[in-house]
Amino acid sequence: MKKNFLKVLIALLAVNMFSSCRKQLDVNPRGRITEANYYSKPSDALEALISVYDVVGNQSGGYLTKVNILSAACDDHYAGGDSPSDIADLQTINNYTLTSTSGAASHLWNKGFTGVYRANVFLSKIEGITGLNATTKSRYVAEVKALRAFFYFDLVKLFKNCPLLLLPVEPDKLFDVEQVPADQIYAQVIKDLTEAMPNLPVTVPAASEGGRLTQGAAHAILGKVYMWQQKWTEAAAEFALVNGPSPGNSQYGYRLLTNYADLWNWKNKFNSESILEIVYNTTSNMGWGNVGSGEGNVMSILVGPRNYVPVIAAQAPDYISGWSFLPFTQEFFDLIHYDPRNKPTVANLDSLEKAGIVTYKHANANTGYFIEKYAGRVSTKASIGQLELNFGQDMYEIRLADTYMLEAEALLKSGAGVGAGSKAYVMFNAVRARVGLNPLPVTMENIMKERRLELAAEGHRWFDLVRWGLAPTVLASKGFIANKNEILPIPQQDLSNTKIKQSKEWGGTL
Repeated sequence: MKKNFLKVLIALLAVNMFSSCRKQLDVNPRGRITEANYYSKPSDALEALISVYDVVGNQSGGYLTKVNILSAACDDHYAGGDSPSDIADLQTINNYTLTSTSGAASHLWNKGFTGVYRANVFLSKIEGITGLNATTKSRYVAEVKALRAFFYFDLVKLFKNCPLLLLPVEPDKLFDVEQVPADQIYAQVIKDLTEAMPNLPVTVPAASEGGRLTQGAAHAILGKVYMWQQKWTEAAAEFALVNGPSPGNSQYGYRLLTNYADLWNWKNKFNSESILEIVYNTTSNMGWGNVGSGEGNVMSILVGPRNYVPVIAAQAPDYISGWSFLPFTQEFFDLIHYDPRNKPTVANLDSLEKAGIVTYKHANANTGYFIEKYAGRVSTKASIGQLELNFGQDMYEIRLADTYMLEAEALLKSGAGVGAGSKAYVMFNAVRARVGLNPLPVTMENIMKERRLELAAEGHRWFDLVRWGLAPTVLASKGFIANKNEILPIPQQDLSNTKIKQSKEWGGTL
């Protein structure tokens, strides 16, 4: 493929037939893609494929993303912002006052079903495209099936009770869509991933196809599916395929980066630790009037310290003045303070201010500890568009340290040996060794702590707490209610005048 995948993605955003696509399952079909004169030539197939990928990194016009929503919901962060009402949808999930009309739930529901919709349209049209060779067609189909599985996996984790749509729904049938048991969703996710794997590439050239799905990514997603189903042996087998027999020996070329901080160098895209990466860039020219429509990463402006002013310029980091969202809690900072991952993870404005090096506004829920991993800097700002909105910092959906720890956990829970020299012990402690820490026994307590420190602010903590059954206890102080807040409410917009029902956890009947 001669064109850079990301450049094609940006170009697609200007194509009217895709820009009109509704980013939701919305039962009102107005504004859907016009397909009559499309899907006729190979370039149409590529652009349609990219439109499915586009949903993976979707950001709402209200600055919502999967990562910032789930970060606000977990115990490592407060919602923050300028005031307790700033980006209300983050505040309501932070204190568990969200409802079925909350934008946080709506964004995640809409994002997932936009991806499903685009995948289904693609799969229904691909056979009618002429001039596309069989190998390319098989790969495209595999990518889209794996993407559909990815979207449905998020939907079933977040909402449990979802419609299972495998074909584009005709307009006159939209009001008749019904949900299916979660087991059926999981079965379809496994089926899609299993069917996709043989036709996905083992590796892709980063320069031209970085961000596209590979066999390793599909196995990693499937491993996570089995973890949620508590199928420990099956999960361990999938992660073993991803991770290899020992650290650095993956059949897919994955290996931990030597320097943990290098993971957050915004130019270090598609590195050897990246399994599935959410891609952003500095060239999409996104502005205040079209937030969410471009490919700049809005997290970089969201998490920066508000009213940031260097006082001693030579000693001050070149942070941009941001909006103070998602500050780390004092509890989390105390946990990571003396860990080698502290500085690459936490922007310690508290320390800088006390030293007289900088000043910043002590905004809502301020602790002085901000997210360093995504922090926007003057040196990383875009050169075109609204500069604050067009940062090119990629984010990891899955990286190797995550799958190392998950394999260790799956082996532990399956009853496999986890003592010194075992596979679980070696993989778990490879994560610690990378940052210069001594080995520890493979116990759930150690795994839970290591995941919290290693993957901080990457969107995993809330899912982990729910998966481990710890959310009601750990998040009680934030308002989490057991047997309710483990899932999100189905948006009201999709309950009205349809057969879709609210989950019983949220007062419904399903």
